[in-house]
Amino acid sequence: MAELKYQPISHDHEAFLKKALKRKEFKKAYYELGEEYTLVRQMLAARSQSGLTQEAVAEKMGTTKSAVSRLEAVGKHAPSLTTLKKYAKAVGCDLEIKLIPTARLTKHSTGRERKLRAG
Repeated sequence: MAELKYQPISHDHEAFLKKALKRKEFKKAYYELGEEYTLVRQMLAARSQSGLTQEAVAEKMGTTKSAVSRLEAVGKHAPSLTTLKKYAKAVGCDLEIKLIPTARLTKHSTGRERKLRAG
């Protein structure tokens, strides 16, 4: 089967976001789903760089186009780690997940911990 090349449509995301954030309901939802939006933007960018369609990614993952579409939609699906690994492999990427300590210092932090956090 011939592999189709993904050709993204021109979209000014920054202009869209600036306009959309003026709506109170959108702004609240956007910030509540910030991490999900970041992940989806990274997924879409990776797929775009790979030049693959959703259909081609689905074939490489052993799933359907609709499943890939759900993965690339914010708030509709919470993918498993296994699924994210398959997606990353399909678009030619490695998956990296990090735990990042919060910036706040607790009253129980030691002086050494505070120095390490300060850099």
